[in-house]
Amino acid sequence: MQQTPSDVNRQDNLIRVEVVTTPEQLLHAHAIRAICFMEEHGVAARQTYDGNDYQATHIIVYAGNEPVGTARIRWFKDFAKMERTSFRKAWRDPRVIKRCAEFIFEHISRKGYDRVITHAKPIYARLWQRMLGFKPAPGKEPVHFEGHGEPLIELVKDLSPPQNAITPETDATILFRIEGYWDAQSEFEVVES
Repeated sequence: MQQTPSDVNRQDNLIRVEVVTTPEQLLHAHAIRAICFMEEHGVAARQTYDGNDYQATHIIVYAGNEPVGTARIRWFKDFAKMERTSFRKAWRDPRVIKRCAEFIFEHISRKGYDRVITHAKPIYARLWQRMLGFKPAPGKEPVHFEGHGEPLIELVKDLSPPQNAITPETDATILFRIEGYWDAQSEFEVVES
């Protein structure tokens, strides 16, 4: 039986957020993006999938085993950019969105970044500001893109990297581990007794 958003309100443990590490998860992320961007908003396929998917970290949100949300993170010198955030219509619940965003913020800060930037239409910009603590980027004008009826507003959020943020001083074994699973020992690591 398929889970519904009302089930999530009763059982938050149905929601899990993960870094995409398998082809199946990436297909799920792309399917959600196609539903939200192409079907709902009429964005062209070549704009929805712009070539940056191969240089990004993808996040997938599941309700049980059903993919319900996704986002993409791109990495720059002093900041990360959160983009292509999308949730299936029935799952646009503040609790689900907040759980996803908090996971993304933790992931970004664990990598040592203290700033995340996103771009959003005005209605979503208000949501990011009220619910997630973003602020309008100072001195930045809204940008216009084909296929988007409204301008995109640049937003910024400051983060505090944790004590165990990944740095050049981090143990080398951690640097070999799978993205987002830095605390889980790799099956290939040699354990010395």
